[in-house]
Amino acid sequence: MLTSICGINWGDEGKGKMVDYLSESYDIVCRYQGGNNAGHTVINDQGKFILNLLPSGILRENVVNVLGNGMVIDIKHLTEEAGRLREQGIRITPENLKISDKAVITMPYHVLMDCLEEDRLADKKFGSTRRGIAPVYADKYMKKAFRMGDLLHPDRLYARVNDILEWKNLTVTGGYGHAPITAEEVIAYFKKYGEPLKEYICDTGLYLNEANKAGKKIMFEAQLGALRDIDFGIYPYTSSSSTIAAYAPIGAGVPNLKLDKSIGIMKAYSTCVGEGPFTAEYFGEQAEKLRAAGGEYGAATGRPRRVGPFDVVASAYGIRCQGADEVVLTKLDILSCYEELEVCTAYELDGKIIHDFPYPDALDKCKPVFEKVKGWNCDISKCRKKEDLPKEALDYVKYIEKACDCRITYVAVGAERDAVIKL
Repeated sequence: MLTSICGINWGDEGKGKMVDYLSESYDIVCRYQGGNNAGHTVINDQGKFILNLLPSGILRENVVNVLGNGMVIDIKHLTEEAGRLREQGIRITPENLKISDKAVITMPYHVLMDCLEEDRLADKKFGSTRRGIAPVYADKYMKKAFRMGDLLHPDRLYARVNDILEWKNLTVTGGYGHAPITAEEVIAYFKKYGEPLKEYICDTGLYLNEANKAGKKIMFEAQLGALRDIDFGIYPYTSSSSTIAAYAPIGAGVPNLKLDKSIGIMKAYSTCVGEGPFTAEYFGEQAEKLRAAGGEYGAATGRPRRVGPFDVVASAYGIRCQGADEVVLTKLDILSCYEELEVCTAYELDGKIIHDFPYPDALDKCKPVFEKVKGWNCDISKCRKKEDLPKEALDYVKYIEKACDCRITYVAVGAERDAVIKL
């Protein structure tokens, strides 16, 4: 069984929580794209954890976790993240964590270039997390990146440093006027943060293929959502990797395997971190009420998230992009303070009502079309069975399910591991 857990919207949908919840039935959890530019917050009986690079399956004792070749890995951040988890009692060893030798290393100069470019753009910035993601993916496709497997061959690795830096400093010094990157600092970085990771590095594609042959159940964990995908998202306000479920086997190292199931995760309302079009956005007091109720601040950056009502147009598009067979609706409990709820059911573009998500450049001209539905105005955070939910809450779920034309199989009503209701 190969299952993808993927985001339907702009990210921050609660994928980490659902990976933690569903991974009880899986043997392996694999991250297949992205870096430390987003975070998964997980709360369970062991405590509260914020994961940026490590798969959410790391919190389960019997699950093997894989960082796939589609990822970009900040080795300093990974070392520190693993250290924090160990301090919280989480076991991390080469037996339960495997890092692809083909994954690319995010270097400090990638972070530097990310920051320099955002500063140069000023009020035209993309809203980057300033963690080097776009520059490192650019280097990957320029074939001028370092990979995790290079750490296993230090002589050859260090021999490449001067050639890479000669090229990189053309931009760092000539373009941005910054002091040059030196070979000494790069090699020192590899030695300090790369050496401790060497025993975790392997051919994860081979490992996953053998696991699949042995009948192991594999879960692929995505970062961000469909609307941040480099091809299908709100370009250029996207991430630099493919967040799409169909990419999961490729980014994990097993392009020969096919998914059995794609499970999409989406919130009961809309949130977005960063710049770019967000058609159904709330502002002022209306936004602050929803943001405060949901604790909507980025797990990786702490930035306040932009918020709005559930967006059917964007969600139906995300479901299609992710090929979702079923959907989990998270944070339903956050809407408990409303007697009446708004839902964005369509966009108005140049005086016409549209129901299909348009080309990103047109989104700035789109206006939301709202419908109102009855809220339940009572606490549902203690509900654990479908029968416990008030009729209005179930009606809202059914409304979303019908509008998006995809079956909702679970709803989450709290941050705790067990605060999930199977429908």
